[in-house]
Amino acid sequence: MDVLIAVADPVRREIIELLRGRPMTAGEIAAAFPISRPAISRHLRVLREQGLAVDRASDTDGRGRIYRLDVGPLTEIQKWISSLRGFDPFDALETEVRRTRRERQASTRTNPSTRRSTA
Repeated sequence: MDVLIAVADPVRREIIELLRGRPMTAGEIAAAFPISRPAISRHLRVLREQGLAVDRASDTDGRGRIYRLDVGPLTEIQKWISSLRGFDPFDALETEVRRTRRERQASTRTNPSTRRSTA
């Protein structure tokens, strides 16, 4: 569950959102924040260590790093949250829709003046 710690920080969540759009260099990522490049590097290191960010050498000069998002580690969090819910949210929605239909039908039967005219 160290992935939870990694995504707990709002800056790291913003980095994840940025990387969701496209792979980016560390410089591009740092330019999106009002904090220092060393601070961004520390955040990127945490994301890399948890497998949420994957880096490779830049094609242009080989010195820079290009980061991309890997959502695989988030699967663990998703499974854990689902186990806490104990139900499928669409099941709850279906139950609510059926309840509302029953109430409308019962209301229409007991008070015919609430029926809509089709004319």
